[in-house]
Amino acid sequence: MTLTLSTTRNVEDVRALRHAVFVDEQGFSEEDEFDARDHDALHLMLSDGETLVGCARVFSADGEGRIGRICVARSHRGRGLGARLVEAGMSELRARGETRVALGAQVRAQGFYEALGFLPRGEVYDDGGVPHQMMERALASK
Repeated sequence: MTLTLSTTRNVEDVRALRHAVFVDEQGFSEEDEFDARDHDALHLMLSDGETLVGCARVFSADGEGRIGRICVARSHRGRGLGARLVEAGMSELRARGETRVALGAQVRAQGFYEALGFLPRGEVYDDGGVPHQMMERALASK
C-alpha cells in the first residue's frame, strides 16, 4: 500500500467515494451529504496509488476549525486511515491559525474521536436520521 495525501477545492474529486460510503452504505440522502459547504471547504484526499481510498473536508466556521465528511473506502478500513485524515485536517487548521477544532461525530464512532483527543460538546442531535454528537479539542501548536 502506497499512500499519498493531497488536497483539492473541487468536491467532484471526492464525490464518488463519499457517495459510496455515506449514501450507498449508510443511507444518507444525496441532498444531506453534499451541501453548500463543499464549495468553500478544502478536501483532503488519501490515495492508494491511483485509487482514492479516503477523504475529509476542512473549513472554518463560528470561530473554530471544522473537520467533516471523514470517510474511508470499505476495502481500506481498519488500517488507521481515518485517524490519518483527522490528523491531516488538524495540521491544516493549525497552519491557518485555528486554536480549536470541532466535528459532528456519528455516535457509533464517538470512541474513535475520543481516542484522538476529542471531547463531547452539547447534546446528541439527529443528522439525516443518524444520532450525532458534536465533539471538540484544542489544537496545540507544533
